[in-house]
Amino acid sequence: MTPYNKLAGQSTGRIEALSDAVFAVAMTLLVLEIKVPEFHEKITDKKLMSGFLDLMPKFLVYFLSFITAGIFWVGQSAQFKYIKNSDRNITWFNLLFLLFISVLPFSTAFLGDHISSKFSIFLYWLNIFLLGTMLYINWEYARKNNFISEEMKETVYSPLKRRMIWSQILYFAGALLCFINIYLSIIAIIAIQLNQAFAFIGNKKQDA
Repeated sequence: MTPYNKLAGQSTGRIEALSDAVFAVAMTLLVLEIKVPEFHEKITDKKLMSGFLDLMPKFLVYFLSFITAGIFWVGQSAQFKYIKNSDRNITWFNLLFLLFISVLPFSTAFLGDHISSKFSIFLYWLNIFLLGTMLYINWEYARKNNFISEEMKETVYSPLKRRMIWSQILYFAGALLCFINIYLSIIAIIAIQLNQAFAFIGNKKQDA
């Protein structure tokens, strides 16, 4: 009889469908962390504007996390354009990847509530690092087990691998800027992500 482990996790379509659902929920939950300010006295435009401006750090972190989720959704989608077969291990690598996606609203809320803390930046960077690590493991495993055609290995394997490695190096550098200024660190990570999304600098000829 064929072992169960040889039968499980054969559908890449199921992985992609579940991924889209988890990403959609996580990206929606991000905005729920921005609470409308409450006032227990007479509201004036000045107080309302002041309350709205107090939310700017949370809007900044929300934008950061929405772009983070978008970057990783595109990254996973790019891999599964070329991964034509799956097995149990590929399925579980992606379930772990989705676990860290589902944690993103928490790390975002933590950073938004403690935006002056270096630990909150570390926790957020760790979330990004674990996401990148799972994508890297997934891609390497797919290559080594011939889930990518030989023809595609030559044209897409190295650009995607290089992008993942450089992204993590840049994210780490951006996180280290928190020792200079927290907001500088957040803005640097956002700038890195925007360049990844739109290739403003450099790699249009490579892997943008």
